[in-house]
Amino acid sequence: MTDLWKGRFATGLDPQVRAFTASLELDKRIALHDVRGSIAHARMLGRQAILSKEDALSLVAGLEAIADELRAGAFPWPVDAEDVHSAVEQVLTARLGATAGKLHTARSRNDQVALDLRLFALDALEALDAALRDLGLALIARAADEVDTVMPGYTHLQRAQPVSLAHHLLAHVEAIRRDRARIAEARDRTSVSPLGAAALAGSPYPVDPGSVAKELGLERAFRNSIDAVSDRDFVAELAFVAALSAVHASRLGEELVLWTSAEFGFAALSDAHATGSSIMPQKKNADVAELVRGRAGRIIGDLVAVLTTLKGLPLAYDGDLQEQRVPLYDAVTAAPAIEALAIVVRGLTFDRDAMRQATDRGMLAATDLADHLAARGVPFREAHETVGRIVRDRLEKGADLAGLTTAELRGYDKRFGDDAAEAASIARSLAARRSPGGTAPERVREALAEAKAAFAG
Repeated sequence: MTDLWKGRFATGLDPQVRAFTASLELDKRIALHDVRGSIAHARMLGRQAILSKEDALSLVAGLEAIADELRAGAFPWPVDAEDVHSAVEQVLTARLGATAGKLHTARSRNDQVALDLRLFALDALEALDAALRDLGLALIARAADEVDTVMPGYTHLQRAQPVSLAHHLLAHVEAIRRDRARIAEARDRTSVSPLGAAALAGSPYPVDPGSVAKELGLERAFRNSIDAVSDRDFVAELAFVAALSAVHASRLGEELVLWTSAEFGFAALSDAHATGSSIMPQKKNADVAELVRGRAGRIIGDLVAVLTTLKGLPLAYDGDLQEQRVPLYDAVTAAPAIEALAIVVRGLTFDRDAMRQATDRGMLAATDLADHLAARGVPFREAHETVGRIVRDRLEKGADLAGLTTAELRGYDKRFGDDAAEAASIARSLAARRSPGGTAPERVREALAEAKAAFAG
């Protein structure tokens, strides 16, 4: 191999050092992006008369042929190439001769790799958004059939108040909507072309970065050449939105693990979406949900790796940035994890009776009794204390709130009304939560319609 910087050095690079610094195997996945950027660059060189039209056309034709080979898996990767840029240039040189060397006019590998990674990140953001949309649609579809299904709502993993199962599922949809909004913002900041910044100081040639950005479908060109080659905020943002999306998926996955356990029994996995045990014939494991939880931890690590690398770097380009490729490429694994979770959600079977029975136990209407007293003028703190005594007494008797009579309630406080016993019913508790964003079925149906509209496009 001939090093791109051979004129400066008296000897070749030590083979062990070359092996350590090379990035070809890691970066083969950005080869098409690299060629795409080179085609746009070659066309710009021709338009600006930096190269002759003949040379520009020859370069574009040669690069388009390489792009076709990359898509077909037929590109002859040079075994001694240092990186994806030199691999493409080496093959192009073998085919076009000295003309291939003109492609690097007004360009550095610094602005070249920054562009490649931005194009890769944009594709990754699109894939993540598509996966999140699919999971959102899966949850919305399941919620549509469960508006009137009652389940315990939890705080501190203790039964708290009755909620609609649809309301609970739509809570996960809200997190997904925030994830998608963050992706849209990250996409806007990533859609910047750094080509024309060269190594760090710009170029003496009459380049037109704006036209290159337009041809590549990017929103704009860079404003500062130093920032253009050193900015990796877009890598950190991709890692962040991937990590937070994975965290939200992990929380849903955790609930699926709990709900499908014998202890909860709220749901059952499809046989096609579960795994078994090599030794225990009765086992049915929520492996997908567990792997989603595990992947979230891994992608959080990717974000930490990116930020840790960036925190001590001076401007502009530093070799440390090459190490960002591993966490960048790994962060995109959030998308297939989320896609798999959507498949599991679509195949779930909910046990409505088990959810209802769990709701009937645990004093879940206690707050409604306190609200009943508060509505009749009793200070809420006093009402809370009164109902707390009722709960304590019922627990000592091994009983629940169900079956309490108005006479019994008035034994604790004469201000309980004639309909006090009804306030302790699960159905009334659910229906009463009709405040905006609440769990009353009428509100849940409104929320469901709004969510369907939001995910329609």
